[in-house]
Amino acid sequence: MEKNQLDIYRKALITLREELGQLITDSRDAAATVTLDQSMVGRLSRMDAMQAQQMAQETARRRQLQLQKIDNALRHIDAGDYGHCFKCGDELTAARLNFDPASTRCVGCMDN
Repeated sequence: MEKNQLDIYRKALITLREELGQLITDSRDAAATVTLDQSMVGRLSRMDAMQAQQMAQETARRRQLQLQKIDNALRHIDAGDYGHCFKCGDELTAARLNFDPASTRCVGCMDN
């Protein structure tokens, strides 16, 4: 892969990492512990709050995984082996990397 293409993907990955970092910071309160004080809120409201908390925690977990994928892709760029499927070794298409610059598998290996 050419250096200018790698620079484009590096910038895209860094931008994604910054956006995810901001989203993680902004959503920390949503995943906080739910207060279960029955004198303040009703049972259904508490159940809604607990469901919202669980959804926020799952979203935070997925964002952390995406952040790890981005960091791994940046390491692969630095190592000089970015843009290849880790399963079969084929070069990833530009369309695949444009869709998700942190991709580690080709479309064929994603199905297997």
